[in-house]
Amino acid sequence: MKTAKLIEYLRVDRMPTVWCPGCGNGIIMKATVDAIDRLGLSKSEVAIVSGIGCSSRVTGYLDFNTLHTLHGRAIAFATGVKLARPDMTVIVMGGDGDMLAIGGNHFIHACRRNLNLTVIVFNNSIYGMTGGQYSPTTPTYAMASTAPYGSIEKPFDVVDLATSSGATYVARSTVYHYELTVKFIKAAIEHKGMAVVDVITNCHTYFGRYNKIPDPSEMLEQFKEKSIPLSKAEELSENELKDRIIIGEFRKVESPDFQELYKQLQEKARGEDGYKA
Repeated sequence: MKTAKLIEYLRVDRMPTVWCPGCGNGIIMKATVDAIDRLGLSKSEVAIVSGIGCSSRVTGYLDFNTLHTLHGRAIAFATGVKLARPDMTVIVMGGDGDMLAIGGNHFIHACRRNLNLTVIVFNNSIYGMTGGQYSPTTPTYAMASTAPYGSIEKPFDVVDLATSSGATYVARSTVYHYELTVKFIKAAIEHKGMAVVDVITNCHTYFGRYNKIPDPSEMLEQFKEKSIPLSKAEELSENELKDRIIIGEFRKVESPDFQELYKQLQEKARGEDGYKA
């Protein structure tokens, strides 16, 4: 019954999706609509923005106010939506390549400004749609179509990047941990300010195949085995945490968001100069 209820948030005429069978993108999409449903938000209250990539096709399947935009520019479009319609809940959904490579500057500056957005990163550590190239989150020495002998670059840690850039809510989960993912997305939507949820997901077609784990269920089992709660991770050494996935809420602080400060600036301008919008 619960799954049937969530179908009202989907454009079923666009089904089936373009995603490979077993892809974690569908889990994240369901977790997002589940979180929205639990919050009791109407479809007209929500805008969802994506860029380009496998995961960014999500806006074609979600029946909200949706924008499928340019590669790496989803956060820029979402910023415009939020400033024009501050009453709306604005969610950005996209992959690690779209968000952190070509869209990297938009990501860090949205965090810096503490924009009231929810950003969900579909983190599968590879470029899926364009052929399996390594991405900003590909682990060192992992294989990819553009790294046939293994990537020698150090990957971004999405949580560290978001936290150090100024996001006021930062969490990580995996597609194996469905209820945790729903919980974090729900908390991110409720949070006032920049909220980032890093969801570790599987691309068995490319990352899995290149790294000898082509079965999606095997990849999910690895997420289960490698994941460790933040509270426990704090007790372990750096060596003990090697190759582990730390999940939990890493930051949750109250701070004036960009729109609040912008409104104060408008009021100051009106008061000092007699300016009227």
